[in-house]
Amino acid sequence: MFILQLATILFASKIAGDISVRLGQPAVLGKLLIGIVLGPTVLGIVNDTEILKEVSQIGVILLMFIAGLETDMNEFKRTGKAATFVGVLGIIVPLSLGYIAGNAIGLAPAQAVFLGLLLSATSVSISVQVLKEMNQLQSKEGSTILGAAVIDDILVIVSLAFLMSLTGSDVVLGTVILKKVVFFALAILAAWKIVPLILQWFAPLRVDEAVISAGLIICFTFAYFAEATGVAAIIGAYIAGIGISFTDYKKEIFHKVETISYSIFVPVFFTSIGVAVELSGVGKHLWLIVGLSVLAIFTKLVGAAFGAKLAGFAWKSSLAVGAGMVSRGEVALIIAGIGLESKLLTADLFAAIVVVVLVTTLVTPPLLKMLFKESNVAKQVV
Repeated sequence: MFILQLATILFASKIAGDISVRLGQPAVLGKLLIGIVLGPTVLGIVNDTEILKEVSQIGVILLMFIAGLETDMNEFKRTGKAATFVGVLGIIVPLSLGYIAGNAIGLAPAQAVFLGLLLSATSVSISVQVLKEMNQLQSKEGSTILGAAVIDDILVIVSLAFLMSLTGSDVVLGTVILKKVVFFALAILAAWKIVPLILQWFAPLRVDEAVISAGLIICFTFAYFAEATGVAAIIGAYIAGIGISFTDYKKEIFHKVETISYSIFVPVFFTSIGVAVELSGVGKHLWLIVGLSVLAIFTKLVGAAFGAKLAGFAWKSSLAVGAGMVSRGEVALIIAGIGLESKLLTADLFAAIVVVVLVTTLVTPPLLKMLFKESNVAKQVV
């Protein structure tokens, strides 16, 4: 059954992506929307099964791995200040206004803080794809978005651990922070010293595609250890990509991994986001969803844009950076799941948050398209 669903997803996502491009929108928007059509909400052709989730997870990991391979480290270093401002302001504004909104709808103080942290989360996997389509991933704005996403991930997770420790959870704050420090220290060291050695060892092996396999081994290993230490798997994959980008094997791995990813795994990831949407019962929470969606989009857009402006960007570029940080994606869904389990989110609020996350994901591609100059758009990747 899954084989037929996979064929359906690949066919539908490519056609939907093409239609989206012809209508002047990024291909990824069509892929997200076709997932809703294929899923239980409309046609019910594709179901949100565990195997679909696993294949989707591989897709987002490979997408961020490719982003790491494409990262221009010289530009990345130059945008360090901007990334810090964007990451920090992109948390302060949603956290503050999210807390106020939580109080307004009657949440307890700890729950209101949790809502603010949830709205502070960011997932740039959607933005990465749109930036690739517009040939802007290696631009100053693109590098700032990627750097800010790493900073955002660290700050939100550490803040979440701190909140959980204060609310009586089993989370030990010192242990959580130590795990993350250890991960980043070892990941950077491994990317610098060990990754080149692994590739050099694999290259002479008398088997097909040894170097590509080595690249994927490195990618998945980094992603696993990132997730095991409480850092998003996509951050681990991104660091792995950066490590390989300094080696002589960068181009070979990039081209072949891109082919593998975009032929199967990445389309499944984008489409599965829509498939996972469950809109039944949304009507009774409609105004809450509308309010939180507006708040989520506005606070991240304005907060991150203001950070970029403070770092010296022009207003249009600042807003483009802010748009790249709007999507909450799988990071927010993971945090929402933690909140539901620890009673910091009610079941009704959790259901509303899932729809809000979808809304932020859907608005990101057209926002980026609108705010980046049309003249810089390269050939679309469908």
